Formats: sequence, C-alpha cells, structure tokens
Amino acid sequence: MKWKEKKKKKEKKRQKKLEKKRAKEEKKKMVRGYASTFNQPYVLYSYGENEIREVVDPHAFDEADMSDVIFQYNHEGRVFARISNNTLSVIPDNIGLAIEADLGGTEIGRDLYEEIAGGYTTKMSYGYTVLEDFWEDTRENDKDISTRTIKKIGKVFDLSAVSIPANDG
Repeated sequence: MKWKEKKKKKEKKRQKKLEKKRAKEEKKKMVRGYASTFNQPYVLYSYGENEIREVVDPHAFDEADMSDVIFQYNHEGRVFARISNNTLSVIPDNIGLAIEADLGGTEIGRDLYEEIAGGYTTKMSYGYTVLEDFWEDTRENDKDISTRTIKKIGKVFDLSAVSIPANDG
C-alpha cells in the first residue's frame, strides 16, 4: 500500500513540473528584429559641408565573438535577455544581425515588451568592437563625405532596444 501511495505522489510531482513548464511557455514575450543591416550606409554625423557615414560589410560578423551577448534598453541598466540562459539568439543572415529575445522572464522585461508591441520603442542598436575597417573619402553635392566600412567585428557585447539609434537603417 505504501508503495502505491509513493508512486501516486511522484506522479503528482511530475505533473506539477509539466504544468509549470507549460505556464512558463505561455509567459514568453518574443521580440525580433535587426540590430544592424548590411550594405546600407547611414549618417553618423553631418555638419555643414562634412558628413561621416558608416556601413557594415555582410561578412563583418563571420568571426565575431558572440558567446554571451545581453539584451538591454539604451545600452545600460538591467539585462532583459541573454545568450547564456537561452532567452536571446543572435544570428547574422543575408539582411543583417538578426535577433530574437524572450522578454517574459522579468516584470520589467514584460513592460519593455509592451512598449515595443505598442510602438513606443521601435529601434535597435548594438555594442561592439571593430577589428578591421576601411575609410573612403568622396565628394557629393558639395559635401565632403567620409565613409567607414566595418569589415570585421571583434566582439558583440550587447543588443539594445533604443529610443534613438546611430544606425536608423
């Protein structure tokens, strides 16, 4: 009799674990987007006759260290998702640096999800180091333009939902 009671108790524990997992899956708040896009020059600085642009090469992330990237808001404060706990994925594709993050793990993350879903926060950015770049100077429409092409990223530290990005492309 005691053996059957123990077996029933174990079955209940297993069932509770499955319920918790199922409830956890329902709490996922997924966001997707691009932290950077390839071959799309963007203006970093413009003043008078001078303009500085930047463009990211499609192979810039080929050897980048993205071992434990974190997801933040405006590159500071709390961590909303990260690679090491499987709430963030970061994959370069043919468009740019694609990300997918589950913001459902914390109350403040769920709040950020609602801001994104409501259209209040719609842009992204990333923190990184550059190992290799190339500068080209041209003149267009009476402006001196310096364009930096990022050829090789060393490390990606963070991805952020931002209010105003450097790369608005």
